[in-house]
Amino acid sequence: MVGFVAFAAFVVFVLMLPQFVSDFKAREYAYVGIYLIALLGLNILTGYTGQISLGHGAFMAIGGYTTAILMAGNEQFGGPVSGGLQDIWTLPIAGLVAGLFGLAFGLPALRLSGLYLALATFAIAVAMPSTLKRFDELTGGGTGIQLFGLPELTGSNATATGDDFTAPATFDVLGVTFTQNDWMYYLAWSIALIGFAGAWLILRGRTGRAFRAVRDSETAAVSSGVSLARYKTLAFGVSAAYAGVAGGLFAIASAFVNPDTFPIALSIFLLVGIVVGGLGRLSGLVVGAIFVAFLPLWAQGQDLGSLLPDRIIQGDTISIPIIGDFLFKGTAAPGGPAIVYGIVLILLMFVLPNGVAGLFHRVGQAITSRRYSRSE
Repeated sequence: MVGFVAFAAFVVFVLMLPQFVSDFKAREYAYVGIYLIALLGLNILTGYTGQISLGHGAFMAIGGYTTAILMAGNEQFGGPVSGGLQDIWTLPIAGLVAGLFGLAFGLPALRLSGLYLALATFAIAVAMPSTLKRFDELTGGGTGIQLFGLPELTGSNATATGDDFTAPATFDVLGVTFTQNDWMYYLAWSIALIGFAGAWLILRGRTGRAFRAVRDSETAAVSSGVSLARYKTLAFGVSAAYAGVAGGLFAIASAFVNPDTFPIALSIFLLVGIVVGGLGRLSGLVVGAIFVAFLPLWAQGQDLGSLLPDRIIQGDTISIPIIGDFLFKGTAAPGGPAIVYGIVLILLMFVLPNGVAGLFHRVGQAITSRRYSRSE
């Protein structure tokens, strides 16, 4: 009951948030919703089925390029697709295409587990940028595909209203007026909430029990009649489908895709996100998505990062006994956010070994036990 109330309160919070933040902030929070979708899929695969994936960014790239090609086409590069599909209708196709790639990878990956599976999935993330550049007739190569200004991009016909030309341009969808950033926010979070509900339904049923059985003990799962091949492959397919939808939304939000849009580091950051949120639990993934979206900004001194001392953000000379003086370049330097990710992850392993969801679980247990003790 507590979980349902918390989810309902969170839905209301999501719906009301754009009324209290700037138009620019709404765009940033849209990316949190996009990352949440990707983390939901990755948590099904890694947290609930026990299969480590370091290649989830590649499945996002497949979804992103599927959306971009269906919207803009690739005839200008010599490809066969003319495009012309409205952005929102490309998302189910992006999820389907990425899901099929996930199923295709899941079949040969059945023989792998642990570190070997992680390396195999990481190889996909490493190879994806080069692959996208190689097939330039389909993907536009290193130049990528531009979506900005296309009529297939919802809100491309937005117009300024009144005499205040500094106000964001608006457009109507089903009789409701949106700015482009508000539309992206509501689109991303609507799909994220639907995806959250879908993941919850999958995991609370027979399929979810089979996933957890595979994670806890493959031998015991087989003894109970669980097909390892079926459920491992299914987990890859479902996880990749979530990533494909997230990648499609990312392409729409960015209005541009190229091989650098989905770098190798993205797969690492997504894995960090589910660890921060809590492996094998859904409730903390929103916090994990916030970390993925905002931690690079915080490391550079923006938003909450402005609370950090300047010597940490911009760097300073630090003296250490025996070692001597050395120049700390600061978190705003190239590679700084990755260092922050590592430090945060190490600290969380000590402070919250089960992630934020573990903290939520302990708080929920404390509230429930107190309520029962009062009723006795």
